[in-house]
Amino acid sequence: MTTTASPSTGKKLAKVTPPTAKKTAAPVKVKAQTKSAKTTSTRPSSVQKTALKNSAIPAPKSSSPVPKKPMPAAQADAIKSKTSTVKAKPAKDKKVKVMRDSFTIPKVEFNQIGELKKRAVAMGIEVKKSELIRAGLLLINGLTDAQFKLALSAVPTVKTGRPSKD
Repeated sequence: MTTTASPSTGKKLAKVTPPTAKKTAAPVKVKAQTKSAKTTSTRPSSVQKTALKNSAIPAPKSSSPVPKKPMPAAQADAIKSKTSTVKAKPAKDKKVKVMRDSFTIPKVEFNQIGELKKRAVAMGIEVKKSELIRAGLLLINGLTDAQFKLALSAVPTVKTGRPSKD
């Protein structure tokens, strides 16, 4: 066994020679480097970094398996179905795009909307004006052609635009 001085610290380090086939060498203890008073950083020095790179310990693998190339959808689905133990969430309904519009309605029919809202509240249902109009559309949509024609003839035509300030 020979000793050499470390170029960076100037400390003597033990150099271990491999045992030969004829000799049986006793285990050699290598003196660990002690921290000097000057170094307070927890980051490894350049000498330590190169020693870590050259060591035989493999680098830790990442915990999530991320393929380098995208796999085919069928293969990904097969893997997902095999490894998935959590119950899949139900698919959400797509949001319906809503439209805003304005229209002119006679005051009598506007008051009827208010009365229908009160009627719904008496039954324990809160409803908005737009929901009442949409419910009416559902009902009209279910009519036969003859009933639809009769319902349209019962609705008087109203002059469009903003009402005058009477």
